[in-house]
Amino acid sequence: MNFYIIIPAHNEADCIAKTLESLANQSLPAKQIVVVNDNSSDDTTQVVLEFSAKYSSISLVENISSNAHLPGSKIINAFYKGLEILDQDYDVICKFDADLIFPKHYLKQLASHFQNNERLGMAAGFCYIEKNNEWVLENLTRKDHIRGALKTYRKQCFLEIGKLKPSMGWDTVDELLAKYYDWELLTDESLKVKHLKPTGASYNKASKYLQGEAMYKMRYGFLITLISAVKLAFKKKSFTLFRNYMSGYFRAKNQGIEPLVTEEQGVFIRKLRWDGMKGKLKKSD
Repeated sequence: MNFYIIIPAHNEADCIAKTLESLANQSLPAKQIVVVNDNSSDDTTQVVLEFSAKYSSISLVENISSNAHLPGSKIINAFYKGLEILDQDYDVICKFDADLIFPKHYLKQLASHFQNNERLGMAAGFCYIEKNNEWVLENLTRKDHIRGALKTYRKQCFLEIGKLKPSMGWDTVDELLAKYYDWELLTDESLKVKHLKPTGASYNKASKYLQGEAMYKMRYGFLITLISAVKLAFKKKSFTLFRNYMSGYFRAKNQGIEPLVTEEQGVFIRKLRWDGMKGKLKKSD
């Protein structure tokens, strides 16, 4: 299978060499690896150029955007800059972060999963972070969710969901739409990916309302947003986050912001969310 990989990178000079080294040494090499240097002020460009001189599959795209490190639109807009230079000769497309170290057989094992199930639309391993000199499962990891840091899509699924949405929540709505179009998702816990920076560690404070806005744009509705906000705030141990999430939801609603999904897709998404919550309640009984 032909794997194409796009890596948006903003000030990742201290990590990206390890990411590219792990990808260059895969037992199933990617056909194309495009790094989009998104307005970096460090040596990201030079590090990538050293790799592109050594490996013909690695290339660099320079992108100029804002200096603010915001989740959602910035990273997906950079992704599209990379996508623009690629041809259509791929079976699988990946959006990877620039601070990951992949095990040697990562792509080969994903290829096997895709080949064994023609309805598999998305697949990935699990992220691990270093704590007290040990690599432990990142606390945001769930078996039913593929992290935004290491998204991998079958081409047909990627195209059918309308590619990626340049908005906070892109890494949730892609899965919801994949399910809407009857694609399956898979997480392989045997594929342990080292995540060198905790998710969101460098996000700008201006992003605090974006999670709630995303829930509105995915047509969750008030009750599902409320429950989701409580769960996320509890997980991160911050009541302030709960307040920010709900404020973001109502701001988006009052401003009449355009949702990311159609009304019909919204009905499907709300049912999916309710069914998921009911299933978890039954398991806890």
